[in-house]
Amino acid sequence: MTVLKNVLLVLMAVLYVAAGVNHFVNPEFYVAIMPPYLPWHLELVWLSGLAEILLGVGVLVPRTRVLAAWGIIALLIAVFPANVHMALHPEDYDVPEVGLYVRLPFQALFILWAWWYTRSPKKDTVAA
Repeated sequence: MTVLKNVLLVLMAVLYVAAGVNHFVNPEFYVAIMPPYLPWHLELVWLSGLAEILLGVGVLVPRTRVLAAWGIIALLIAVFPANVHMALHPEDYDVPEVGLYVRLPFQALFILWAWWYTRSPKKDTVAA
């Protein structure tokens, strides 16, 4: 794995673990942005926080890296409808409207970032 890929792996892990911990430290923030059509807001906040912590740690372990990266992709896809809901109903949230729209395409970048770690090192090399 290249130095850049290693640095980005650690950065990704730190971001997911920090975000996951924040779900437990500041659950009110996440509960407030949950779409009304979802049940068990607090429990889903805790579940997603735990998932982010486990997946963030999991990508650092070579043996679990690929599975954890796929888990991150699944998590990002699972929360995307909530992000769309927020963008479509900005009046319900105390967040700048432009930020709600700007974050949507970033989900694709985050998915690609995680997908990079689902590939074997041999697939990352380009034939000369």
